[in-house]
Amino acid sequence: MSSSNTSSYPYAARQVAIYAGIPTLIGGLFGEVMNIIVFLSLKTFRENSCAFYLTVMSFVNIGQLITSLLFQIMIRGFNIDWTQTSVFYCKFRIFILQFCTLMSCTCMCLATIDQFFATCYTQFWQRLSNIKLARILTMIYFCIWIGHGIPYLVYLDVVRNPSTGDTICTIINETFTNYFNYGFIIILAGFLPIFISIFFGILAYRNVQNSIYRAVPLIRRELDRQLTTMVLVEVVFSCITTAPYIILYVIIRDPQITKNPFVYSRLQIASSVLFNAYFLHYATPFYIYMCISERFRRQWLYVVFEMHMNRWNQPTFPINQISPSSRH
Repeated sequence: MSSSNTSSYPYAARQVAIYAGIPTLIGGLFGEVMNIIVFLSLKTFRENSCAFYLTVMSFVNIGQLITSLLFQIMIRGFNIDWTQTSVFYCKFRIFILQFCTLMSCTCMCLATIDQFFATCYTQFWQRLSNIKLARILTMIYFCIWIGHGIPYLVYLDVVRNPSTGDTICTIINETFTNYFNYGFIIILAGFLPIFISIFFGILAYRNVQNSIYRAVPLIRRELDRQLTTMVLVEVVFSCITTAPYIILYVIIRDPQITKNPFVYSRLQIASSVLFNAYFLHYATPFYIYMCISERFRRQWLYVVFEMHMNRWNQPTFPINQISPSSRH
């Protein structure tokens, strides 16, 4: 393979980062904001524990898109790396990134588990699906993942790469590097949440299918069916977009593969494509809900055009400061 063909691979990776990454970023931010508006505007969702998890997930997904996808677009697309010049940004970005990643995965898992509890036949399990417990669990995991990020503040630093001479933001502890590559990315942010979400999502879906034979109020049944379908489809889509990138990440860790410049260049293109596909998990929940749930579409139209647009379009009349004169 000629050197010109090999050198064209970084250019292709840059084009993928720009023309796939930027639309994903813009569409993702818009979609997550729409989710937040809908979930917080309707009492049906505000009082539902599963919807509470989805609301929190929308907030942290915004943080994930900004701290990770935007950063990668700047690096791969425009060769701008802010972590090379700022130790604070080097540490703080990864700290926020790991928190948003793990919090998003946690909310997805808790949402599927909550729907399993909510659709169970036994009253004991149903009582575990409540907004108070959801808030407590969210705060607990919030603190856990904040604590989980402290080692990143300690072991991340800006150092000079001996082979290229460039400054890079990297973990300076070898043991913690291994944990980051395998414990964090592959397990905590990879296959573990996928397995948990799929397992409880299937159980919740089975419970919903069996609910037609139980004396469940129609409104409650429709809400459970809506949320279970939304969550389960999102879990399946997450598996499709996340698993290939995680697998490729494991392959790239092999030093024997990266020694071949031709193979490494092609892997960089694949990594760029799958990296953008990976972020579809954080960017597409709103569009998934709109596609699969007619009820969510009606709720979105009602919230945007009847609740908020009408409020903005209501005419405002100036207060009459002069009392009308009485007739004689």
